[in-house]
Amino acid sequence: MNTAEKRPSCTACVHYHITHDARFRYGCRAFGFKSKRQPILDVLEASGEPCLRFRKRDAR
Repeated sequence: MNTAEKRPSCTACVHYHITHDARFRYGCRAFGFKSKRQPILDVLEASGEPCLRFRKRDAR
């Protein structure tokens, strides 16, 4: 299993949201920021660790 398979997906997290800002479409409520790419990539780049605030979204 490679690193990408172990990494949690932002779209499956309760903190993930799509913003109204066309330049920064993806947001993370847990960390309070918007990004041009999936927030997990910014978290991983900044800390060197996968997201520690990931919480799986309830299935609907």
